[in-house]
Amino acid sequence: MYIEGGYKGLSEPWRYILGILVVFIALQVGGIPLVAALLMKSDSLSAIASGDMGVMAEILGANTFLFFMLLTFAIGLLCLFLWTRFVHKQSIKHLTTSRTKIDFKRIAFAFLLWAVISTVMVLIDVKLSPDDYEFNFNPVPFFTLAVISIIMIPIQTSMEEYYMRGYMMQGIGLLAKNRWVPLVFTSVLFGLMHILNPEVAKLGYGIMIFYIGTGFFLGILTLMDEGLELALGFHAANNLTTVLLVTADWTAFQTDSIYRDVSDPVLGWDVLVPVLVIYPILLLIFSKKYGWTNWKERLTGKVIDKDVFLAENTDAGDLS
Repeated sequence: MYIEGGYKGLSEPWRYILGILVVFIALQVGGIPLVAALLMKSDSLSAIASGDMGVMAEILGANTFLFFMLLTFAIGLLCLFLWTRFVHKQSIKHLTTSRTKIDFKRIAFAFLLWAVISTVMVLIDVKLSPDDYEFNFNPVPFFTLAVISIIMIPIQTSMEEYYMRGYMMQGIGLLAKNRWVPLVFTSVLFGLMHILNPEVAKLGYGIMIFYIGTGFFLGILTLMDEGLELALGFHAANNLTTVLLVTADWTAFQTDSIYRDVSDPVLGWDVLVPVLVIYPILLLIFSKKYGWTNWKERLTGKVIDKDVFLAENTDAGDLS
């Protein structure tokens, strides 16, 4: 009963509506240090106004730019946690999982599984298409990147998961009284949040199939497993391996990674492979490991009424 975990606190709709807005504003405020750093390094406002990540990374240096960009998410996550704690009177545990405690073994399993798979896929592609990659390893910048990434990337991905699959999933689910509405809404919104990424400008709107499909995959993980743990682990592994292994001039993360993709990318059928092949296989692996059943009910079923939930969960801690 992950969505019903929102009842374990103050759960009036206005708290969620205002909370979504407040956290969004906090994310914008979190960008002020980045803008300030850019202004200190450059007299040209056009580079900042253009939103060109390559130009901004060149102005600040790739690692410095990455740090300030990720700092935005740290400020947003802090705001979300404070809002949940003091406005909803809800614990971070209940925002994270329906289990009695956060299952860090689940986070680690999802992280390691996807980190290994994605690393192997990158290395295979480098082997099969060597002309598409340039060896970019430089010890000092790379290890600086590694320190920044290991600390900050999990914060960035956690912000997205707690905001989308956590806070919004619970709030919209309690309002809609079902599971499919928050699943569809948060998945599509997750995809649309990436519409300004340079990958979209380079490859076209067809790449949104991947982003929205990934949103559905993470939403299904959350609802089937009744918690955020698997989504937290997967998302952190995905972004961390991307940042450390491969960069390109047309990606959101332009870093001092091991390899640089120098190919001229073209959107093709391969955008469907993760959504139609890899994600279903991962869902099968997780379902076998954690014994998922009753898929229809968990993904599309009703959210039980508050009074019924509180009557069946005397320790729910509702303060409304």
